[in-house]
Amino acid sequence: MKSFLQDIYFVAWRELKHFTGQPARIIMMVVQPAIWLVLMGNMMSGLTNNPYSASLLGVNRYIDFMTPGIMIMTALFGGVYGGVSVIWDRRTGYLNKMLAAPISRSAIPVGKMIATSVQAIFQVTVIVIIALLLGVRLATGISGFLMILLMVALFSFAMAGISLALASVIKTHETLFAIINFLTMPLMFTSNAMFPTRAMPAWLASLSRWNPVSYSVEPLRALVIQGWLWDKIIQGIVFVGVFSLVMVLIATRQFNKSIA
Repeated sequence: MKSFLQDIYFVAWRELKHFTGQPARIIMMVVQPAIWLVLMGNMMSGLTNNPYSASLLGVNRYIDFMTPGIMIMTALFGGVYGGVSVIWDRRTGYLNKMLAAPISRSAIPVGKMIATSVQAIFQVTVIVIIALLLGVRLATGISGFLMILLMVALFSFAMAGISLALASVIKTHETLFAIINFLTMPLMFTSNAMFPTRAMPAWLASLSRWNPVSYSVEPLRALVIQGWLWDKIIQGIVFVGVFSLVMVLIATRQFNKSIA
């Protein structure tokens, strides 16, 4: 067990070292969600001028409603690109070196998934700082912020598992990117990340309720806007926890079957 954890640490450390060596990538990871918050938060701010729209949103400012959605969307997009490194390592030959090394094969996908989660934590921390500067206030304070980071990390971990499972059988970046876009766009636009479920047509609202993004946004929205609504929070933790467990099992199994 100790050796397995050390192998995971090695893989995750290598991924994070590669990440920190790309300043342009880090800057873009910070700038993109900031643009979403500033531009879309202000562009849609007029919604709350309408009493009916404000009642649907449940907030006085749209940016308060939007911020938890941006957090999960950031974790979603960061997570689904977690498998890109598998294709890159295969192309450069580094993956063969890792497979020849005396490390657990299962530690490779798990380590990569953990590194993706750490990156998501970094991004969401920046989002929270920017949101605070824009006037958003966390109803649950510091402890709520830590809970948000936990849920974001688990969600990103699960999405990275999907990406790694796909990357284990896909040989090119282009194909993986096409599949990622095919998956993420419906997840984004059928969720309640940006707009309330109550404002959707009945068929879209039904899809939204079964969307994993919506399941993950709801507890974050409670932590940011409403406070410690334990029914929503516990439901969210259970969901992302089970989702993460299922995806790490699928990712490791597919990786070992297709590559190792």
